[in-house]
Amino acid sequence: MSVFAQPDFASHEQVVFAADAATGLKAILAIHDTRRGPALGGCRYWAYGDEDAAIRDALRLSHGMTYKAAVADLPLGGGKSVILAPPGGDPGAKPDGLMAAMGRAVDRLGGRYIIAEDVGTSPADMAEIARETGHVVGLAPEDGGRGDPSPVTARGIFAGLRAAVAYRTGKDDLTGLTVAVQGLGHVGRALCGLLHEAGAGLVVTDLREAAVAEAVESLGARAADPHAILSEPVDVLAPCALGAVIDDTSVARLRAGIVAGAANNQLAEARHGLALRERGILYAPDYVLNAGGLIHVAADHFRHDADWVAGRLDGIAATLTEIFRRADRDGVATSAAADRLAEDRLREADAAALAA
Repeated sequence: MSVFAQPDFASHEQVVFAADAATGLKAILAIHDTRRGPALGGCRYWAYGDEDAAIRDALRLSHGMTYKAAVADLPLGGGKSVILAPPGGDPGAKPDGLMAAMGRAVDRLGGRYIIAEDVGTSPADMAEIARETGHVVGLAPEDGGRGDPSPVTARGIFAGLRAAVAYRTGKDDLTGLTVAVQGLGHVGRALCGLLHEAGAGLVVTDLREAAVAEAVESLGARAADPHAILSEPVDVLAPCALGAVIDDTSVARLRAGIVAGAANNQLAEARHGLALRERGILYAPDYVLNAGGLIHVAADHFRHDADWVAGRLDGIAATLTEIFRRADRDGVATSAAADRLAEDRLREADAAALAA
């Protein structure tokens, strides 16, 4: 399928296909929008079923990064890259030189795209990329960076989740509430720790049995079957794995009053935001809620301090509350209200460019 014919193509400024025969690199670098600044977004290393699936992922994720940066009011645009991993391979065992080849591909874009870690990549991978380009963030502290963004992302999600509870119930005390967390990766597990400290009960699932067992042992969580987590009778559902979990089937099965989690692109299609509203379920738009990771690497790029990061994280809850109010005022899905806010800020960038 042509890139232009992809349903997720959204007037992307640039989509680059990069290859390197020596290392086997096959990558897609998608720059969606640079009106507010250079495109910043992570690099995903994943065994896609086919190339079309990889293209779709790059297009969807880069579009989401544009809106994430705009709603977080950062001087950045949206981009994302994906590297096609071999089927059934160990994601931690990349071919020698693969990430260096990716660094060269990034460098050829001349700073329009700034790369960071994502699913399947690490600060060590970013260090290898940094040997080939300066357009990289997310390095470990020993390499001059700020390290893993996951704890910062989790803090922002926790603050936003609490704001959603406050909007729905009138109080932000989580004591006695039950949260179902789908996915116990770095962000999901960190979020569980914060929820536990706040007095919330946990229902958890993950494809890794050891991760579930650890949460049960250390946090008193209850384990749920991965196929049943979406229909658990809980107060909040926190999707923290891969995207597109909210679809026609799951919307009908949901028994949570709030959906607020870390995963990108949780709605399989835009119309599912309205489906959640029609069922009376409050949805915290994912790219608003999970902006902590972007804030973390933006601070790395712009050399801001910890106080700047803390202030931006506090802003996530305020922005979500504004979006909830706009959605109720206009009678639209919260996802649509978030998109409108992002688009307003992109138009402001256009106006500023014309006035300059």
